[in-house]
Amino acid sequence: MADNVERMIERFRVDRKGRVRLKDFQTDWAGEEEFEELSKSEIKERAKAFLTRNVTDLSAAQEVLYASDTYSVLMVLQAMDAAGKDGTIKHVMSGINPQGCEVASFKQPSAEELDHNFLWRYSKALPQRGHVGIFNRSYYEEVLVVRVHPEWLDRQKLPPGKRGPEFWKNRYKDINRLERHLARNGTAIIKIFLHVSKAEQKRRFTERLENPRKHWKFSAADLAERAHWDAYMSAYEDAIGATATRWAPWYIIPADHKYVARTLVAAILTRTIQSLDLKFPEPSAEQMGRLAEARVKLLAEKD
Repeated sequence: MADNVERMIERFRVDRKGRVRLKDFQTDWAGEEEFEELSKSEIKERAKAFLTRNVTDLSAAQEVLYASDTYSVLMVLQAMDAAGKDGTIKHVMSGINPQGCEVASFKQPSAEELDHNFLWRYSKALPQRGHVGIFNRSYYEEVLVVRVHPEWLDRQKLPPGKRGPEFWKNRYKDINRLERHLARNGTAIIKIFLHVSKAEQKRRFTERLENPRKHWKFSAADLAERAHWDAYMSAYEDAIGATATRWAPWYIIPADHKYVARTLVAAILTRTIQSLDLKFPEPSAEQMGRLAEARVKLLAEKD
């Protein structure tokens, strides 16, 4: 798997606007041809080993990002319920310095948030320079779940007007403009869609219902949203197709195998930071002098 990382990443990258058909992207992909004969447990073990190496590389890349204090990285994570968003964050970010990483999860908007435009609460959570920011769900909810449930727009106190196709096109434009602004000002944007199959979601929901230790993960609302599966797939296709750009690409990641998805996300994040070609800042002559003085003082101390 490690030898073909770049090829694998490109396989799932969407960076041009246009029609997207999710059925053209596998949900159960588990590697190149050499992995086709492996069992599920063997795939998991190989992916875990590669993930461990990638987390090490990611930690080194993040250290340079933090030290250089010039760019930031925003990873947008979108998925259907039970696709593995939380687990992906937990495992991929396990080696990251927590001082340079923030995770923002967005639930039902507050009264204050509803008194602002739909991008306001997300803008407040954007990562500062030198940091990695992860949005566990994001402003894309405003063209996904709100599109599937257009009645929720009534709570947003919008001016009167039609809520047809042009309304959603304008929201896509607003998102594209925000992301273009962020990219121009030093934020590298990665947008991940964890693409899980309906059958695999059913299996995971069933496991949550049958395993007492996972009961807390299940919500009746999850099952209610599953009933809108086709509407969500259509909304995702439209959103990805309208907002995939070179500066803010989407990655449609196969998520039926959790460790494969985590490995791919780690590789994408690592290589995005590495592509910024960052270096540790070099001290000035004055700073070098101070460092030399500090070294002399330390060595002169008596143990």
